[in-house]
Amino acid sequence: MAVFHITMFSNALHRLTEMTAIVPVEINEGASAGQCPQPEGPMKTVMLLHGFSGTHSDWLFGSRIQQLAMKYHIAVLCPTGENAFYVDDTKRDALYERYLCEVLAFARKVFPLSEKVEDTIIGGLSMGGYGALRNGLRHPELFGGIIALSSALITDALAQQPEHQGNMMASADYYEHVFGKPSEILGSDRDVKYLARQAQSGAYAVPEIFMACGTEDFLLAANDDFSAYLDSIGVRHTYIKNPGIHDWAFWDAHIEIALEQFFGGAQ
Repeated sequence: MAVFHITMFSNALHRLTEMTAIVPVEINEGASAGQCPQPEGPMKTVMLLHGFSGTHSDWLFGSRIQQLAMKYHIAVLCPTGENAFYVDDTKRDALYERYLCEVLAFARKVFPLSEKVEDTIIGGLSMGGYGALRNGLRHPELFGGIIALSSALITDALAQQPEHQGNMMASADYYEHVFGKPSEILGSDRDVKYLARQAQSGAYAVPEIFMACGTEDFLLAANDDFSAYLDSIGVRHTYIKNPGIHDWAFWDAHIEIALEQFFGGAQ
């Protein structure tokens, strides 16, 4: 097992940025004297996005993702999304959607990763769950699956307001900066329901979606609503509701369930 703390220059963000990569590298002890160990075949990849106020090391320290990476022999990429909800911020010329694509391309140059769509998953928690759904649906040519845990599916609520209102998480100006005016959200590239409809008519298959939310989580109603919407338009997905709140105990348990669904059959 190797854990990398990587500093890379991002053309999408116009600056240096950081990421964590967890790669279950194993050295072949059976090589004969004078022979160099050979790498195994290309690894499957999971990109995991952190939540609001988090950073690239959250999954490393908050969950058992190292053990799970070894169990399923998958590489895990954890980029830094700051508090940008993983959408392109054209006002600041900070293109976070494009940055996620850069991270994947960079990692494929550095590590022995499979480039097959079906071997590449994007996932996340809370803000990162929204980011996984949003960018997974935007890029079915890259991601064959989506893992969305306790997703911050707040766009419908924001769109229903006559004007944005601040709360304990962020100011009204912040919400308008990230998502646009309330009247502009629905039907935009911030609207995951719209993106799900668009993905159905695209050239690529809609990514396989795994959702989970705790029954005591404050985001439960929004996740229930999105799951029901996916049912209504015929997008197949898995949605699990178990006792739990918005915390690492829930996310750690359910990332394992998700990885078992995506990768367990290959073991």
